[in-house]
Amino acid sequence: MIKKIFFQSIFLSFLFFKEAFAAESGGMPQLNPEFWISQIFWLTITFGILYIVLSKFILPKISANLEIRKVQILENIEAAEKQREESELKIEEYEKIVQNSKNEAKNYFKQTREKVLKDINLKKEKLDKELNNEIQKAEAEIQELKDKAPEKINKIAVETSSDLIQQLIGAEINNSSISAIVDDLSKKKMDKYYGN
Repeated sequence: MIKKIFFQSIFLSFLFFKEAFAAESGGMPQLNPEFWISQIFWLTITFGILYIVLSKFILPKISANLEIRKVQILENIEAAEKQREESELKIEEYEKIVQNSKNEAKNYFKQTREKVLKDINLKKEKLDKELNNEIQKAEAEIQELKDKAPEKINKIAVETSSDLIQQLIGAEINNSSISAIVDDLSKKKMDKYYGN
């Protein structure tokens, strides 16, 4: 690029000097042909020094800075890509952990629910057994009372009848006779009761 600039400068100088031939009569000293050799010499020296300074000192530093920036940008891009991949992995791990936690929570809830239902069923069965036992006991007691009731009623009736007759007549009557009468009456009443 510097070479191109250098050659363009020389070309422009040539055009300038060509025009200078036409303007020689104007009286400008830089357009006087006897100064052209010294002007070309100094022009060549100036542009040569400028070329050397640019090509050896300034342009290498600019190129080095550009290369360093390019390398740094590539490193930054690689680091960003790596961090993006790590972030995606972390997000996947996080989502996996969340999903596992949800599954574990569901399992714990299901197990707890099953355990509670099992406990409730066991307690219900136990309560049902206890209630059935109590009902059976009550039924047995009721049946026992039912079975013993006529006998007790007959006994009470005999005793009461004996006391009443003794108070009415003033004499004692044999309990077996009264018992036979009460048994006969109670049988008739029971047959009537069960017949209905």
